[in-house]
Amino acid sequence: MLKAGVLGAGHLGKIHLRLLNQSSKYDLIGFYDANETNAKNVEAEFGYTYFNSIDALIDAVDMVDIVTPTLSHYDCALKAIAKGKHVFIEKPITNTVEEAEEIRKLLAKHNLRGQVGHVERFNPAFKAVKNQIINPMFIETHRLAEFNPRGTDVPVVLDLMIHDIDIILSVVNSKVKNVSASGVSVISETPDIANARIEFENGCVANLTASRISLKNMRKSRFFQKDAYISVDFLEKKCEVVKMKDAPKNPGDFDMILQNAEGVKKQIYFDNPQISNNNAILDELETFAHAINTNTKPIVTLEDGTQALHVATQIINCF
Repeated sequence: MLKAGVLGAGHLGKIHLRLLNQSSKYDLIGFYDANETNAKNVEAEFGYTYFNSIDALIDAVDMVDIVTPTLSHYDCALKAIAKGKHVFIEKPITNTVEEAEEIRKLLAKHNLRGQVGHVERFNPAFKAVKNQIINPMFIETHRLAEFNPRGTDVPVVLDLMIHDIDIILSVVNSKVKNVSASGVSVISETPDIANARIEFENGCVANLTASRISLKNMRKSRFFQKDAYISVDFLEKKCEVVKMKDAPKNPGDFDMILQNAEGVKKQIYFDNPQISNNNAILDELETFAHAINTNTKPIVTLEDGTQALHVATQIINCF
């Protein structure tokens, strides 16, 4: 079992602590949090071992799970790498692309594994249809959330939209050609609602909307490609796949047939895959353990996290 330590015991940090503690892949050694009062409360309530310094925790583990505010990701990662530890970093990977690149290069130099916490890659609804998303040419995403002051230290692009940026980059096999966007600050000092358009060299276009001042929560993505429409509801963990094929010469009474202006007939059919329920955060942490133990590439690499941050930064620079 890998000895694991968590940096940051806030809302998400406590979830990581609980899951690492129950995982058969890890031995949870303890945690560090800069807020001593919060740290001692967590220790008293859950029984996790509190280390009173970052260095002491890092020295005691094999893998460091960084769940601190984004601004501190870089410094925490450098400390861990300097001591030869593997690092799991919550999204966004760092505050700047330059910081992300430096972490990526240092991990490679020291032959250490690193993974970024883009948890939606492990969402069961997305996992169920990912292999059916082939060469999408139009993508539309909506990620809306009710207001929560916990995430307002960064723009909504880094707080929410970056999930969809990473998903899109993982399914579009082409380089980004152009990015345009607009954003508005309503409650926070940084944009609370944003819309972005990403154009790829192969002609694919992605339209993304993210808001943290909505009256209801929504996390939906729709992928359009030749002869198929695929919808993923990341919040409800549901998916829908609608496909078309050449219509049979003698369709049945209940077959759905469409005919275009050229007279070509297509049959519409549903091909919805089975969704296997899972804990996405536990999955991402345990697949990282597998990557460490087998010295293989993690599912969400540092390069993936850096590229998502690069596109997010391009979007923010449009505001």
